Amino acid sequence: MSDSKFQPLIEFMDLLLDAICVVDVEGRYVFVSAAFKRIFGYTPQEVLGRPMIELVHPEDRDRTLAVARDIIAGTPQFGFENRYIRKDGRIVHIRWSARWSEGDQLRVAVAHDITERKRAETMQSALYAISEAANAAEDLVELCSQIHRIIGELLPAANFFVALYDEERDELSFPYFVDECDEAPLPRPLNSGTLSAEVIRSGQALLLTPETRSALVEQMGTVVGSDSLDWLGVPLKSQKRTIGALVVQTYSGAVRYTEEDKELLQFVSAQIAAAIARTQLHSRLMFAAGHDPLTGLANRGLFQDRLETMLARARRESARFALLFIDLDKFKSVNDNYGHGTGDLMLQEVAVRLRRCIRESDTIARVGGDEFVVLLDSIVLPIHATLVERKIRAALSEVFVLQNKKLFTSPSIGVAVYPEDGESEIELMHRADEKMYSTKKNTG
Repeated sequence: MSDSKFQPLIEFMDLLLDAICVVDVEGRYVFVSAAFKRIFGYTPQEVLGRPMIELVHPEDRDRTLAVARDIIAGTPQFGFENRYIRKDGRIVHIRWSARWSEGDQLRVAVAHDITERKRAETMQSALYAISEAANAAEDLVELCSQIHRIIGELLPAANFFVALYDEERDELSFPYFVDECDEAPLPRPLNSGTLSAEVIRSGQALLLTPETRSALVEQMGTVVGSDSLDWLGVPLKSQKRTIGALVVQTYSGAVRYTEEDKELLQFVSAQIAAAIARTQLHSRLMFAAGHDPLTGLANRGLFQDRLETMLARARRESARFALLFIDLDKFKSVNDNYGHGTGDLMLQEVAVRLRRCIRESDTIARVGGDEFVVLLDSIVLPIHATLVERKIRAALSEVFVLQNKKLFTSPSIGVAVYPEDGESEIELMHRADEKMYSTKKNTG
């Protein structure tokens, strides 16, 4: 199409915003208009003679070749959509209209760039999906996993993590961390100098590339873990404060992040922050509903639920478990002589010591002012409950140093083992209570 008689037509086509492409029967470009460079990033000279399919996104090539065969067979196409890889590596979405010229043995097509429309549609879909995930996720980890999947549909996110900041504790933690090179970092203070901490501290998105990395790292923070090629973090803001950061990174030159990717993540970050804040609030409310506010131990309601669950499983599996009732002797005198503030400190220290005496699978509850109960899950022999009882007795009999005062208490403990001491909740609780008061009477 370089003949001079076609020059006016070529000049006219070069004025169009859409690209005109002409491909031969072998699928090679024989002509492209000027708009081709704006849409695909290649000059006409760079693609003439080159197979059209090389520019198509790998996932769309089979589908594109099938449509090309239909066009050559005489079926025009209107509105066919596929993706191409631009010269700069970015993905563009194209809507094609094409037909076959039998006399010229050429396929003539018009390419309309619909990338912005697709981007807007994808963004709206992502916002909706994030909202759905916030309603469906049972906990923060599951929510972050769903967010990871959603972000992965917007841009490459093989390496993805969420950093959250607890202002009261000045602790930066990483509840969700997926990375091909590193494990999740340990919690750290905000002034630790890391890149994610800088995003949270400044409230500003940060994009590091090989071209900007050295200057930005020197100015802003420290790279913890393996050194990625590109690093992109955006702040998570909820109710005018920054609660964390969302980060993607890449170690391969095949994946690069751009300012457009930064804008995209910033667009969805508000929705993500709202979803995370909502899940955190729900978790706090659920914790408060089942726990004693002073000690953080399970309360009577949660203890009852755990006991019912443990009893049902023990019956089903013919297993043993133990129930320990604990009462602090002479605790009332601590309150009377030193005040309720000191008494509260003692109860909090009792909770700390009890936690050290049991396993993660066991349950401790505060069921009264100075009354505690412990559920020992899946013990093998009754003697194992006795050993834990002795451990608790020793721990609680040690001196308490509270507000520069040395205070003492000792526990009265009653132990009931299923099924030896009872096969129902009422029987077990009655037996443990009976043993506890027997101990108190004998030591009193």
